Amino acid sequence: MSGSNKPSSGQKGGLEPPGPGENPHTDLSRVYSKDLLPTAGGESLTCKFFQELVNILMDYIFKSNERSSKILDFHHPHQLKEGLEGFSLDLPDHPEPLEQILVDCRDTLKYGVKTGHPRFFNQLSSGLDLVGLAGQWLTSTANTNMFTYEVSPVFLLMEEVLLKKMQSIVGWCEEEGDGIFCPGGAVSNLYSLLVARYDFYPEVKTKGMCALPRLALFTSEHSHYSVRKAAAVLGMGSDSVQVVPCDERYPSPEGLFGLVPFYVNATAGTTVYGAFDPLTAIADVCDRHKLWLHVDGRWPTVLQRASSVTWNPHKLMGAPLQCSAILIKKRGLLQECNQLCAEYLFQSDKHYDISYDTGDKTIQCGRHVDVFKLWLMWKAKGSEGFGSQVNKCLENAEYLFKQLQRRADFKLVFESKPEHSNVCFWYLPPSLRGLPPGPDTNRRLHEVAPQIKAKMMEEGTTLIGYQPLGSNVNFFRCVFSNPATQHEDVDFLLEEIARLGSNL
Repeated sequence: MSGSNKPSSGQKGGLEPPGPGENPHTDLSRVYSKDLLPTAGGESLTCKFFQELVNILMDYIFKSNERSSKILDFHHPHQLKEGLEGFSLDLPDHPEPLEQILVDCRDTLKYGVKTGHPRFFNQLSSGLDLVGLAGQWLTSTANTNMFTYEVSPVFLLMEEVLLKKMQSIVGWCEEEGDGIFCPGGAVSNLYSLLVARYDFYPEVKTKGMCALPRLALFTSEHSHYSVRKAAAVLGMGSDSVQVVPCDERYPSPEGLFGLVPFYVNATAGTTVYGAFDPLTAIADVCDRHKLWLHVDGRWPTVLQRASSVTWNPHKLMGAPLQCSAILIKKRGLLQECNQLCAEYLFQSDKHYDISYDTGDKTIQCGRHVDVFKLWLMWKAKGSEGFGSQVNKCLENAEYLFKQLQRRADFKLVFESKPEHSNVCFWYLPPSLRGLPPGPDTNRRLHEVAPQIKAKMMEEGTTLIGYQPLGSNVNFFRCVFSNPATQHEDVDFLLEEIARLGSNL
């Protein structure tokens, strides 16, 4: 038939099921990777291998959504290193058959953590969005690089569309805005500091820090540690970071006075408490003193005043890890700061619009495609769907807060309603209830969360994080980002903590 995509005789179109005369039950114990495509005639074996692999992945997805299944099958590092039930981390000199490769895939998932489980509360990056997962699979299949249009035309255009959409949500006008997708929020924060320093002192690109005065930057004491790490990486030193004290949850804008900084990091949703810095007040200070304002988070009503924004779709938006963007308000600055014009990649005489060769905006050369999964999710959900998803997480946080208020065996770290999807609390075992506050009570309370967490990991029924912060001894931090989590899962979490801690 004219125009047909049917393969010619002797060829297979894609990974088709085995045909007549082919064994659908091929024994993969005698098949090796060298027998797969691109080996001639390897279509059937390739299809068989991937069908078996997809079965393993689908079984894992189903179990991740079953509340009766464990979140983890915990083993200590030495146990995994020594090998369990045929699972070995050792690398062989000779190839192993595909049957063993599939066993390794199955065991890797078996001994890992089901972060998509509705009772996994340990990190903000949780849940398993299936459309995002499909995007991740396609991205790996394409296996291309995000530095030039010639090798990544569709993905680079998708990145442009996403960045423009995100910049419009932030509140910047069409003539403003630039950005790039980065390997995580910590790197996005590093980009903000790198570009801000260049904007004030462009000579740093060629002459280094020795040509600059001693710089100071400001961040609140509850901000992400990546701000201090970025200052160290960029040669400014962690001592250049002036930490602003907080009034309980709220950083005091008055702490920004007294020095002449060039950069202020404001947080919209701190890592532990989920608190928001007073962004409007901080923006006023930055405007008055002509400082670079970076916002680590998302809060559209005032982000339009920011010079840069870190936005992590792999958190509340539920995109598979990793997916983070740095947004820069001043267009062209990102390119000026990082461009070195490597001639083997960024030739000026290409036949297409070379502004789409965005690789020179980055400090990397190779860059993973993190945009397609988010683009695909946005197509599947729409902005409304993302809004409903976030609202569901915030509603779960409010539900947990109200449940904790009603119980005598738990105590909230903050009595006020949570600002975001984080809820922090202590469990009070019977032995500590009614004791007067003081150093001895705090010492004993400090030991409660780690002991419960250890039991929790051994049993594998749920998972939640804990930490101390400032004068507060170890407390649990529950974060919601998985829309699959329901009220029954929140209730289960509290009952499980109470059960595991009742004898402490």
